[in-house]
Amino acid sequence: MEKNENKHHNDHREHTTHNNTDHSEHVGHAYHENQIEEGIHDDSNPSEEYGSPAHHNHSGHDAHAEHGHGEHTHHHHGNFKEIFLKSLPIGIVILLLSPMMDVSLPFQFSFPYSDIAVAVLATILLFYGGKPFYQGAIDEFRQKAPGMMALISLGISVSYFYSIYAVAARYVLGEHVMDFFFEFASLLLIMLLGHWIEMKAVGEAGDAQQSLAELMPKDAHVVLEDDSIDTRPVAELKVGDIVRVQAGENVPADGIITRGNSRINEALLTGESKPVEKGAGDKVIGGSTNGEGVLYLEVEGTGEASFISQVQTLISEAQNQPSRAENTAQKVAGWLFYIAIAAAVIAFAVWLYIADIQTAVLFTVTTLVIACPHALGLAIPLVIARSTSLGAGRGLLVKDREALELANKADVMILDKTGTLTTGEFKVLSMETLGEKYTEAEIAAFMAGIEGGSSHPIAQSIIHYAEKQGVQPVRFDSIEIVSGAGVQGSADGRKYELISQKAFGEGLAVDVPKGATLSILVEDGEPIGTVALGDELKKASKNLIEALKQYNIQAIMATGDNETAAQGVAEELGIEYKANQSPQDKYDLVELLKNQGKTVIMVGDGVNDAPSLAMADVGVAVGAGTQVAIDSADVILTQSDPGDIASFIELANKTTSKMKQNLVWGAGYNFIAIPVAAGVLASIGITLAPAVGAVLMSVSTVIVAINAMTLRLKH
Repeated sequence: MEKNENKHHNDHREHTTHNNTDHSEHVGHAYHENQIEEGIHDDSNPSEEYGSPAHHNHSGHDAHAEHGHGEHTHHHHGNFKEIFLKSLPIGIVILLLSPMMDVSLPFQFSFPYSDIAVAVLATILLFYGGKPFYQGAIDEFRQKAPGMMALISLGISVSYFYSIYAVAARYVLGEHVMDFFFEFASLLLIMLLGHWIEMKAVGEAGDAQQSLAELMPKDAHVVLEDDSIDTRPVAELKVGDIVRVQAGENVPADGIITRGNSRINEALLTGESKPVEKGAGDKVIGGSTNGEGVLYLEVEGTGEASFISQVQTLISEAQNQPSRAENTAQKVAGWLFYIAIAAAVIAFAVWLYIADIQTAVLFTVTTLVIACPHALGLAIPLVIARSTSLGAGRGLLVKDREALELANKADVMILDKTGTLTTGEFKVLSMETLGEKYTEAEIAAFMAGIEGGSSHPIAQSIIHYAEKQGVQPVRFDSIEIVSGAGVQGSADGRKYELISQKAFGEGLAVDVPKGATLSILVEDGEPIGTVALGDELKKASKNLIEALKQYNIQAIMATGDNETAAQGVAEELGIEYKANQSPQDKYDLVELLKNQGKTVIMVGDGVNDAPSLAMADVGVAVGAGTQVAIDSADVILTQSDPGDIASFIELANKTTSKMKQNLVWGAGYNFIAIPVAAGVLASIGITLAPAVGAVLMSVSTVIVAINAMTLRLKH
């Protein structure tokens, strides 16, 4: 947006900001000053200097890189929904034919050799339903990090093989040995169901990806060498193809306009609510909506290289990327594995010594069943799935999960001004007459007339002001741009100029609102009126600052704009500010605060803020552009609404709180239940059967899931 508006700014005319000595070498409007803040006049790529991976020093990134996705590979060992649904009938038959703890339940029945039938069905269930758990356990052992999958595999293996032994003993040895087919089937079905629930919850974030995919049209109009049009599927587009985009159509791929002019609506992609004027040489994003003009563009990004695909990848990576809390959960699961094995071995030895083999196996199997850390394994993924889904629904795309945990303990938030706290669009703050020759309405009519026909944001703000006042613009006979000054024209034989205060020169004492730009209307060399225009504060900015105070986060506005403009916004918001900040200055500010031991969130538009976005503990891009959003920020707010920043902080706090609650429940439950399952309280009559252990484990999983699903945002 900035490049195009700057382009039209140069085409239109240039004014200067009132009392702006710091940027006096840039002749132009205050809008031009804001464009300087956005980094448009710096051809260098700041993200290459500071935003590269080598300089992106978020404290947890190395851990993420080392961690990889191995610990989540069990998610990819089959479709748990399909496996569960196909295993369910077999499991139900086993539950109907097998007594629980050698006691037949009212709904159960048996027939001659039914135990052999159960053994056959259990074998089928083990190889089909148990396959993903064994594959997951193998992956864990390969990584030398046994955890949840290893424990599940151990539990179902012990119960299955001992039950096969029990059946064989009945027919070969003639002894009645209690089997655990009921416990085996119930445990396996519960584990499959739990993983299906987890995968379903994690997959909900795919809705955001689907919504993005729906922005892309199915077909594209490819221009051939003879200028004829060939309509073909978007999937068949190649880099270098020339495509025609009709008015009202969605752009089929990322590309560069070769001819034509139009306004492009990129709101759903970048958060920029106002359609952007674009012409030859400008880039367009696939999925954006073309306005009233016909465009011809050269395709430069398709498939995985397109912006939409990159955002979809961000969502997917956010779902699969482990955070500090997940690493903690995996470590706890590893400890539980060794604790469970040790407790099971001790329980087996002790009960074998003081009782018999059946009792020893009973307590061993119970220990392994109840130690299965499924609740712990679900604790973090379910919260993250819920959090990511909530965020995506609010336009908060979390690129780095750790950003949620870091934002929860943030000390300082550095905010860019233009486009973040302010709209970046000008409005008329005041319009005054000089002398008694004309009324204010007549001055507005002259200004609207001389700006007529221009699409420049400043001209439009004056025209809209006149419309709101019900003023009919004066018809001008001729209008022309005065380079570096403004615009001039003639009407009814008189010469009029609307020029900047600098172009007018000294000798005019006018009170200018703080941070505003002053333009002067001149008639035949005499000033007859003035208009002050200013960048408007976004409605939600004050609410954001109040929210930050509630979270004890210090707000600092760092802007490339001049002292006067910065001071006006900062005083209205009641926050600290730093003006005339270059990308290097912002970067140094973030670094200074971090060196003081503070956790820093940087919020910016993603252009000249790229270095500081990368340097901050958490970088938040508001209405960001493509490359900067992907390379520099940890969180992308697709809507340019300060209220979304407050929603992100709320989401970070509540997500972290839910993680801690689930970790405490999942781990605490296991550490308490394992000794009881091993029989340490048997002397006072308290023991746990394998089936009871499976039920308790299931209950803990349900509690963790419900706790995660209760995550809500107020705003």
